[in-house]
Amino acid sequence: MSENKIYFVDVTNRDGVQTSRLGLAKLQKTIINLMLDDMGITQSEFGFPTTRHEINYLNGNLELVKRGVISTTKLSGWMRGIAEDVELSFKNVPELKNINLSQSTSEQMINGKYLGKKTPQDIINMTCEAVECAISKGAEIIGVNAEDASRSDIDFLIKYATEAKKCGAKRFRYCDTLGYEDPQTTYDRIYRIAKAIQMPVELHFHNDLGMATACSVMGAKASIDAGVDAYINTAINGMGERAGNADLASCLLAVLKSAGFKNKYQIDPNIDLSKIWQLAKYTSYAFGVPIPINQPAVGDNAFAHESGIHADGALKDRRNYELYDFEELGRGEPEIIETGRMITTGEYGGIKGFRNVYNNLEIEFKDEHEARNILELARYANVHTQKPLTSSELKFIYFYPDIAAKIMTVSPYYEPIGAIKERVEAKLLTKPQSIL
Repeated sequence: MSENKIYFVDVTNRDGVQTSRLGLAKLQKTIINLMLDDMGITQSEFGFPTTRHEINYLNGNLELVKRGVISTTKLSGWMRGIAEDVELSFKNVPELKNINLSQSTSEQMINGKYLGKKTPQDIINMTCEAVECAISKGAEIIGVNAEDASRSDIDFLIKYATEAKKCGAKRFRYCDTLGYEDPQTTYDRIYRIAKAIQMPVELHFHNDLGMATACSVMGAKASIDAGVDAYINTAINGMGERAGNADLASCLLAVLKSAGFKNKYQIDPNIDLSKIWQLAKYTSYAFGVPIPINQPAVGDNAFAHESGIHADGALKDRRNYELYDFEELGRGEPEIIETGRMITTGEYGGIKGFRNVYNNLEIEFKDEHEARNILELARYANVHTQKPLTSSELKFIYFYPDIAAKIMTVSPYYEPIGAIKERVEAKLLTKPQSIL
């Protein structure tokens, strides 16, 4: 068995939230980071340090790291591979240590996005400048992303990664941005790149052709076979742009249970598979997207048998029709569903109902001030999530009220500039306009 390992970088809080028509509140993103840490996932790409509404959330989560609340999962920020973005990111989030710098590398995107204003060498130069800037700001783990790598010239990718490595980059991220790759071409290309650059490779695959999981694990295999560590990028329940990203549970199970991987390749030893069920359920609730009934591992039918032959076989020995055990995933606990009176707390909740909710969590308030302060935070949280708060969210608010308040606050306040500033300041002269 190779000494190199397969690690997991979850991108739900960066790529997953870019899913069209969906999103997560900052509290929900924070709970996902806490659950990823509890599961022992290697890294969470937790957001965009150049985006103003993310600043308090990002700094608040890094405060959780400083306090030891998030202790296993490294939190990394995503930005464009230009020095200007790096400067702004570290100005906004000074404690940032892990980052990914992204640049388009295919001929299609260099011409289609930069409109002929940049050459491939310019892409390398900008990336190296960004890497050096990040090092000067105190970054520790720097990954360089090749956007649209699957449609990029392989020799250019090798040059891009090699030059970035010379400047101080620690990982190369191969991005199948359009879900174009297939498992065989993935293996062939990643093996050649990894062998040439001899630095850890991140595998970032989209699911436009339904092959994100297969390509991710084959890319990981290629990296290990070439003698470097592999970092599979995943999203919980496969959430992501268009048809989604590689699913976390599916990729983990593929490495742990499939014929070509089982007992042959090692994963990050910190990962606890039994936490995936709780994580998948929470993420489904937070996004408001039900888990498909036939989803591997966490779908309602993943361990359901109806056919007579299958039911008989499963009852005699579940190994007849089940490749892995539901207990391994944290499934099997009874779920209690209230069918009578239910008291919830929300943005218009009162103190008595609120106390009842926390009593059910076996949390007692020290005094009336504490109760009313936590109630106010719970109201804010409900405004953000627009859903009944979960037990994890309620507990987080109680135990870390200062960070809860921080992540739910967007600052600095919106500052108009230019023509819109003139229009806002001239409000007394502005005629009423219908918005209906």
